Amino acid sequence: MNPQIKRSLKFSITIAVITFVLAAIFSVISSSILSRVVWLVGLFVVLIIVLIGVLFDMVGIASTSANEAPFHAMAAEKVPGAKEAVTIIRNADKFASFCNDVIGDISGIVSGTATALVVLQITNLLGESDGSPLEITLSVMITSIVAALTVGGKAIGKYVAINSSTTIIHFTGKTIYILEKKLKITIFRKE
Repeated sequence: MNPQIKRSLKFSITIAVITFVLAAIFSVISSSILSRVVWLVGLFVVLIIVLIGVLFDMVGIASTSANEAPFHAMAAEKVPGAKEAVTIIRNADKFASFCNDVIGDISGIVSGTATALVVLQITNLLGESDGSPLEITLSVMITSIVAALTVGGKAIGKYVAINSSTTIIHFTGKTIYILEKKLKITIFRKE
């Protein structure tokens, strides 16, 4: 088998497994939080999930549009996060796939499930039965608002990512630097 195809297949399988695990974790956490709070807090949790998806989408886009050159100059001056930023840019395809496809898509799916739970909480509070006109109306309205916030947020995020990619990737590089150097959490494997 072609080595490039083999690496791509290995990466795809790895991403699928990571997605499965993260989706399960996000679903369990959001469902357990939502089952213990009032609907208004639940709506806030949904908005946080949407925001996470938008932010990761923005970082993924920034990684594909950032220029490596400024980070070489920063790395020469030993600026924290510069080496990590170069690694992000050199692996932009995989990094963007993780940010956009794994985290972004999981956020979309989990926010949809969480929205459904919030709608059920509201209709139960109002004493409505499943499938009632009020439940259907609330479901359509809240789901549409969440979808509009997700798509609109990602559209704004793409514009910001393309026009501020150096700043975003430097911030991301600094965050990874802190996670790896200070907290000893491995993000990038050293090859």
